Amino acid sequence: MGWAKLVSLFKRSDQQVKKRGQGAVSNSRKQKRQVNPSHIGELGEYKIDVQLRQMPKEIRYISDVLIRNPKSRTGYSQIDHVVITPYGLFVIETKNYKGEIKGKRTDKRWNVSGRFNPYNPLRQNYGHIKVLENILSEFKNLTFVSIISFTLRCRFSVDPELRKIQSNELVIYDVELSDYIERKLLRFKSEMSEPILSDSDVSRVYELINRANITDPQDRAEHNRLAAGTK
Repeated sequence: MGWAKLVSLFKRSDQQVKKRGQGAVSNSRKQKRQVNPSHIGELGEYKIDVQLRQMPKEIRYISDVLIRNPKSRTGYSQIDHVVITPYGLFVIETKNYKGEIKGKRTDKRWNVSGRFNPYNPLRQNYGHIKVLENILSEFKNLTFVSIISFTLRCRFSVDPELRKIQSNELVIYDVELSDYIERKLLRFKSEMSEPILSDSDVSRVYELINRANITDPQDRAEHNRLAAGTK
């Protein structure tokens, strides 16, 4: 499926979500039904998963990774997606905000339509990358690309460099993910004489991340509880 078709498909999906959220009216109060944020989040994750499943076979990925991190307030780092390629790792943080996203790479906090100030997601993802560097210490000189993915419900007022393919810190729309990864890999191939990781290395990286991933439901519930308390 081409990128233009993906964009068209996902735009229609976003519009359908909005229509479902706006179309129902309570018989008693005649109020519009609110869109459930978790449903929007699920749609966003679906759009990411569709694109990741279509990556070339030499690329592997793992989603919803929970790793112990004593430097985190919760004691864990939760990484939405890690894409493992012969030329480096793409660490993806997804956000479901709506409105204008304002922020610079160096800001501690960003701003969403003047309503709230979330922690800079690039800083958040940098913490994720440091955790991955620790568990992948047997691999030297790994290249990491930090990607912050937003839905089409947003518009960007961020550092222009964060939208340029030469940057290793990128802010994108979710429907752009596969396009940015493909373009970034083409750039790496033109800059590097050979891949950083062999096929067996890619499998080993996947194994190490998968081994570190905490799947115990109680541990995950505890992380979610503590994370909710820090917001």
